[in-house]
Amino acid sequence: MEVASIVRFDNPQIDLRIVSLADGGADLTKEFASIAAQRPADGPAAVVVPLVTGPHPRVLRAVRDAVTQSEAAVRVTEPLGPHPLLAEALHVRLAEAGLARADRMRLFNVSSPVDGIIVATAGGDEAARGADATAVLLAARLTLPVVPAALDGQPSVRDAAERLRNIGANRLAMVPYVIGPEADLARITTAAESIGAGCAEPLGAHESVARMVCVRYGAAFGEFDGFDDLSD
Repeated sequence: MEVASIVRFDNPQIDLRIVSLADGGADLTKEFASIAAQRPADGPAAVVVPLVTGPHPRVLRAVRDAVTQSEAAVRVTEPLGPHPLLAEALHVRLAEAGLARADRMRLFNVSSPVDGIIVATAGGDEAARGADATAVLLAARLTLPVVPAALDGQPSVRDAAERLRNIGANRLAMVPYVIGPEADLARITTAAESIGAGCAEPLGAHESVARMVCVRYGAAFGEFDGFDDLSD
């Protein structure tokens, strides 16, 4: 995965491993057991940095279950967001799609291509609530109304579109507040088309995502003494 490549390039001392949760966490359990076997029994085994931007019950439950089943000394970090870095990355994705100004210094003399933005996340109702802070940060950057929505919960993308249109925002854009693997990309496209909104790319391997992986890892690393392993 490209995010891992960026993290490895900047932090070659870290033993970074990418593990998919497509099987519900079985591979992660095996990975924990493998790592633990290589380390002292009385020391920490790994730090897990979930590649999700906010609360995602299914992903986080799978990680916790894998930790429990492996019985390894593993620390799980907080999700990557909310954080100003991710709001900046959303701004970039919108600008790349021609849906927002790239230059914040020209806010008052260049008309915006849209007048309302939906930050769409995955992970159900809880994820949508967790995206609210990032929506506020993005709104501050763009001086536009920005509302969160869940691709798989409430408020839905349609709910968010109605909310924006009720305040007079009719030219809408949607930006997926997801890294990529945790969301159905076809669902993202369909959701944007259903409300007549332009759609940016998911965050993916934006450098801000890689930086947030390091931020979360570093916070957990600081709680361990002499620990140099990252399992992601």
